[in-house]
Amino acid sequence: MDDVAIKVLLLGDEKIGKTTFLSRISGGSNTLEGHAPIAQLRDVDQPFIFEIRNRRRTYRLEFYDTSYAEDWRLLEPDLVLICYDISQRLSLINMQSLWIKQVHATFRTSNNLPVIVVGLKRDLRSESDPNGIIYPQEGYKVSQEMRADKYVECSAVTGELLKLAFEEICKTAVKTMTTDGGQSEGGCIVV
Repeated sequence: MDDVAIKVLLLGDEKIGKTTFLSRISGGSNTLEGHAPIAQLRDVDQPFIFEIRNRRRTYRLEFYDTSYAEDWRLLEPDLVLICYDISQRLSLINMQSLWIKQVHATFRTSNNLPVIVVGLKRDLRSESDPNGIIYPQEGYKVSQEMRADKYVECSAVTGELLKLAFEEICKTAVKTMTTDGGQSEGGCIVV
């Protein structure tokens, strides 16, 4: 049976950890716990390809970042990950005021396009942040306001919650290929 290609688009501000996230998961399941060194991927190598298999078929997840050499707005993604840096409040604000609006303005299928909010750099959450700490509850609340389907947090550097976040992204990506689609029923789900 042929591979099923699924396009996953990562959106978010620069320097919020998208490349480190992709670099960590590119190492495979052995690196998801954060114990292995991270070999940084290069933007010119996009899309970043990950294959996952279940009992029925093989899925080819093609990850694209906003730094994609061609215009990411020309893609027709099956899943969008809107990312923010947990240690940078401005990236949370931009996620709500810029990136979700870009999704709705750019993609004709935005009403049926599943969106997962991904909080990156969980290891840098700080009680001493002068802009106020961003707790998971706040990230989840913003995700609900954006009408995202799921909310996950992780740290690519330490591996904290990375395996869980990646599994949830994969489950949603695979679900986009079903007749039900990848959107959650009844609102945002915290993972």
